[in-house]
Amino acid sequence: RGRGGGAMPDGAAPKKRTFRKFSYRGVDLDALLDMGTDELVQLFTARPRRRFQRGLKRKPLALIKKLRKAKKEAVPGERPEAVRTHLRNMIVVPEMIGSVIGVYNGKSFNLVEIKPDMVGSYLGEYSITYKPTSHGRPGIGATSARFIPLR
Repeated sequence: RGRGGGAMPDGAAPKKRTFRKFSYRGVDLDALLDMGTDELVQLFTARPRRRFQRGLKRKPLALIKKLRKAKKEAVPGERPEAVRTHLRNMIVVPEMIGSVIGVYNGKSFNLVEIKPDMVGSYLGEYSITYKPTSHGRPGIGATSARFIPLR
């Protein structure tokens, strides 16, 4: 019952909303951004770690380069221009945070804004490749209609 918008008891100011400080595996965001690739890779799980140890190929490097360029050309305080890509298997690194990426799903590019929580996951996880079915009534011929008497 006591959820009302009445006055605060004994003149206390409303509690300031504190945002949860982001950390990836115990390392806060600023430290992640300053970290070198080798140190960052040690924080990843096995699959991304293996991928980075085998070396970044030309296409992922080109995507990171385009993202840097888009971020540099963006007006401060505004979202950067979207960079479109087919690289669904690209692992999100801290450098990408704040960028907008159009991830291809086989038909169209879904815009994804990279947030700190996405570090270490794949771009493809944020662009669904199929349309989830909404199951309605069964259509004609979907069920057996033999048992309905013809009266």
